[in-house]
Amino acid sequence: MKHQPKELPAQKLKGSGREGAMELQPQYQAALYKAAGKLEGKVALITGGDSGIGRAVALLYAREGADVAIVYHSQKGDAKATQKLVGEEGRQCLLIRGDVGDSAFCEKAVKQTVKEFGKLDILVNNAAYQASKPSLLDITDEEIERTFRTNIYGYLFMARAALPYLRPGAAIINTGSVTGLKGNKNMIDYASTKGAIHAFTKSLAGSLVEEGIRVNCVAPGPVWTPLNPADKGRSPDEVEEFGKNTPYGRPAQPEEIAPTYVYLASDADSSYITGEVIALLGGETLGAG
Repeated sequence: MKHQPKELPAQKLKGSGREGAMELQPQYQAALYKAAGKLEGKVALITGGDSGIGRAVALLYAREGADVAIVYHSQKGDAKATQKLVGEEGRQCLLIRGDVGDSAFCEKAVKQTVKEFGKLDILVNNAAYQASKPSLLDITDEEIERTFRTNIYGYLFMARAALPYLRPGAAIINTGSVTGLKGNKNMIDYASTKGAIHAFTKSLAGSLVEEGIRVNCVAPGPVWTPLNPADKGRSPDEVEEFGKNTPYGRPAQPEEIAPTYVYLASDADSSYITGEVIALLGGETLGAG
């Protein structure tokens, strides 16, 4: 079993947060993960694929034989680093910059992926925005709009754009959160979008089951990604304590979360699974409902 760090450095990232600037780099390499060709010949589109969970998923998808397109918002350096990692696994990686909250961009991103690779088999909706606030009274209209546009509108837009290209055996995987399962008093708008993602997953799964397209959701607890030190409402001291309230006493590393995305993308492994919200909570026994 690989030892994962429990002590996190107090830090604050500017803007949307660059993974390369984090003092303690997230673990995405998954050195213990052995590929089995589960996604051989597949094409995946991953939003928020430049860093955090998205980077780890892109790496494992490539290791399993898939070509990957990743959508990123602003961190070109992180995106290029992920592209290099995919290339080192012998697969191609297309970088697409834009805002998933824009429906026209989502259509463009899907079409660009299909033009580059000839098809689309897997959509991973993973892009996210969060800004902690102690009260609903502190959340502005602009922040509500940004959070919902990124976290749920973007998922709807991307799935709608992808559907005309998906065939039986295809998979859509959404990134939810423990906050969508039990709420969070300091992240009211963010938690609300994550609950919406869980309902979206179940609803879309029911809609597409007869077409042979599976839709599932991964709902992690705390994960060490740039999203957390970049949170405008989270102090450096709070970053230092991030994830310590889990039974494991630490946040997950992206490499510990990514294999579930492989499992849900692989028709060989999860052909009978759709409409599920799989909670990865570091020992907390909270049902996904």
